[in-house]
Amino acid sequence: MQNTPTGALAGIKVIDLSRVLAGPVCGQTLADHGADVIKIESPAGDDTRLWGPPFRDGAASYYMGVNRNKRAIALDLNREAGRQVVLDLLEDADVLIENFKIGTMERWGLGYQDVLARRFPQLIHCRISGFGADGPMGAMPGYDAVVQAMSGLMSINGDPASGPTRIGVPVVDLATGQVAVNGILLALLERTRSKRGQFVDVALYDVALSLLHPPAANWLMSGESQALLGNGHPNIVPYDKFRTATVDVFIGVGNDRQFAAFATAIGLPELALDPRYKTNPGRVAHRAALRKTLEAQLRQFDGEQICRELAAAGVPAGPVRTVGDALCNPHTLHRNMRVALDGYEGIGIPARLSRTPGQVKVRPPRFAEHSQEVLRQLGYSEERIVDLAAQGALHIAKERSTA
Repeated sequence: MQNTPTGALAGIKVIDLSRVLAGPVCGQTLADHGADVIKIESPAGDDTRLWGPPFRDGAASYYMGVNRNKRAIALDLNREAGRQVVLDLLEDADVLIENFKIGTMERWGLGYQDVLARRFPQLIHCRISGFGADGPMGAMPGYDAVVQAMSGLMSINGDPASGPTRIGVPVVDLATGQVAVNGILLALLERTRSKRGQFVDVALYDVALSLLHPPAANWLMSGESQALLGNGHPNIVPYDKFRTATVDVFIGVGNDRQFAAFATAIGLPELALDPRYKTNPGRVAHRAALRKTLEAQLRQFDGEQICRELAAAGVPAGPVRTVGDALCNPHTLHRNMRVALDGYEGIGIPARLSRTPGQVKVRPPRFAEHSQEVLRQLGYSEERIVDLAAQGALHIAKERSTA
């Protein structure tokens, strides 16, 4: 990747030993904003390279979605020679990301407290795990859906007919990746004062619990668990999905003024004067009756049109779209939230900095694509690179056919 470093994190070097999702999401975010992220994979490759279909150029869409702007090398860390390469890479690195099973880094002689912190005092080591290293569930493995179940997230998602339901995207992994980014950036900021690195401990379970708002706040105050409300909101009414004559829409009324504007727009201004519905606590108490009235009235409207009218009146509302519809929407394209580069297509960068914006500069790397390039930059001779490959410690990308 021979690009001039740009972005807020230009000059930051990240060694990314993680795989699957939360760690790679973290690494991609740092890379999007200019960090030089070197992704180190095992000889088998990141699991997500095979999480398909669909596939393109031998890699699944799942892998392609969270690994752009990185360079990739492949090392066998079960071999001492492979671990030595990691240590050499860390000599001038700022950040290490890993999500191995608790104890793996220590078994390899790469533990933070005993080895890395002493050898690289300015290194920021971010470990992502399922449940952390200690406590009753410490060191347990954890995947997104399992943690959704155990944290309570599933219990508040779904309706009485479906029962508790997994959220349709790996929200815990994705959020954990961004919490890891935050932790790394906090540690980098503090390092400017102390000149010292530190250990950043991020667990999927902790992040999942932090996502429980407002259900956790409600339970802590009332002691009552949230019922399954489908698309409804436990604290706000109407904040739900409704059918119209054409498409399903979502109406998000956040205050009494918005409710009055909403009632007027749909031809029922008297609802805002009804003692049952005049205030949000009343609307919550009479949720079922109000919903029945609104459902009957909204069936008379074109969904797209009423959403435009409500938005103009200051009431948040929008049609329920498919993923494809959303990705093809003119506003998505205007905001550059769909990007294409060198045969790669992906989602744009949501954090927009005015002076040092992030960039999508390089497609996700092929397996071991940059092994030789990265080691040459470390000063490794061709003979040493060849020897590492002969030992099985290093894997070199196969030449791609041009036929």
